[in-house]
Formats: sequence, structure tokens, C-alpha cells
Amino acid sequence: MTERTETRILGIDPGLNITGYGVISVSSDASGSAVSLVEAGVIRSKRSADFGARLNSIHEGVLDVIDSLSPDTIGLEEIYSHYERPQTAIIMGHARGVICLAAQQRERPLANYAATQIKKILTGNGRAPKNQVQLAVARQLSLSEIPEPPDVADALAIALCHYYLALRPSSLT
Repeated sequence: MTERTETRILGIDPGLNITGYGVISVSSDASGSAVSLVEAGVIRSKRSADFGARLNSIHEGVLDVIDSLSPDTIGLEEIYSHYERPQTAIIMGHARGVICLAAQQRERPLANYAATQIKKILTGNGRAPKNQVQLAVARQLSLSEIPEPPDVADALAIALCHYYLALRPSSLT
């Protein structure tokens, strides 16, 4: 009998209003590996709440996902800011900070990926449009529909990127 192992990867698409998350399972044995969806969703903060309360909602939501779904590792999208909107990068930095804190508190390794890297790994094009990434996620996870909202598809794309780069790098050569 061959030994089968399972690794769970949590992908997180950080946002102040909506933080997308997606957990995939990678089951491996001597004959190969299979990737499947465990759960995906969003963590929402109340727009009417003050900034600290919104960050706390994200932090608590990520802790809850880690505690309930037990990922072995976490992939997180890096900050990207357009030069016309530097304030967005600052806000995203705060959201990413509480996500990094949650990962550290639960002693989960964290890997960071640029949006262009994620798109390149999933579609072969670092500038792929959002719908192409969503279709790639649905295809690779054998989903009948594109994950909604887009933050969920992005989070699953991050988890898949982590799978290909960290757990299955030989598949990229």
C-alpha cells in the first residue's frame, strides 16, 4: 500500500473591504498528485467601521480560516500600486500586515507572489486579463463555474501558484 500525503494551501487576496481566501488540498502518492478545492470565500469588513476595527475584522477572519481549515502553508499576493494611487498601497500594506501577523501567530509559513507572477504561472501570460485567470482557476480545479466574487478566484490563483512554485516546481520546466 502506498502512502498518501495531503498538503493544504491557503491563498489570500488581501483587501480592506473584501479579502478573498481559498484553500486547496494537494494529495500525493507514488502515482502522482491531485489538487482539489477545500473551501473558498471572503472576509468582509464593515465600510462604516473605523480603520482599526476593519483591520481587526481581517485579522480575526484570517485566524478563523487558519483555525478551521488547517492550511499547512499560505500564499499571499504582494502589494502593487499604480503611481497615480499611492494611498492604495499604504492601505493594502496595513491589510497585508494583519494577514502576516495571523500567519505568524499560527506558525504557518508564508510566501509572497506578485500579481504578474501568479498570472504567468496560471495562464502563461503575466499580463493576462482577470477573466483568463478566472477560467484557468476553474479549469485547474475542475469547477463547473468561475469562482465568485473575483477576490475568491484571485485567492485560489495564489494558492495554485504556490502549489506550482513550492510543491511542484519541476512541472514548470
